[in-house]
Amino acid sequence: MASTFYNEILTEHNINPMHKHKMEGANVSLEGVNPSCGDDIVLSLKVNDAGVIEDGAFEGDGCAISQASCDMMLDLIIGKPKDEAMRLADIFLRMIKGSVTDEEKDELEEAGILSDISHMPARVKCAVLGWHTMEEMLSDGEPADGGQEGKEKAE
Repeated sequence: MASTFYNEILTEHNINPMHKHKMEGANVSLEGVNPSCGDDIVLSLKVNDAGVIEDGAFEGDGCAISQASCDMMLDLIIGKPKDEAMRLADIFLRMIKGSVTDEEKDELEEAGILSDISHMPARVKCAVLGWHTMEEMLSDGEPADGGQEGKEKAE
């Protein structure tokens, strides 16, 4: 039953992503690339002067996991301050490594269904692509992921 629920949510976010479109008015955009499987996204956010993420969208192509994960991430971070989005990214990335509490996983809402990706090492990079891209966009200074290839910041 859990597998069916996982597949339904993943399929819905992949086939009917709410946030996959070109966004007007973005003030920060960044490309994220997963060269191992060809996932390529451009994440765009509109962050106001108070540091709140007012809107977000992504474009690009990739596997169902990368596309659904990015869509779920945007569902979660839109309307939240940057520091809260970064905290949620930290929880998500720790979840993928298998080191979060049930309470932390619950904070991720639908994105919590991706916890089992940790058992599929080839798919981990797919699941974390949007999250790493968002972290790099919102971090001040050094890239959060140590500088993955193929990323450019445009503000």
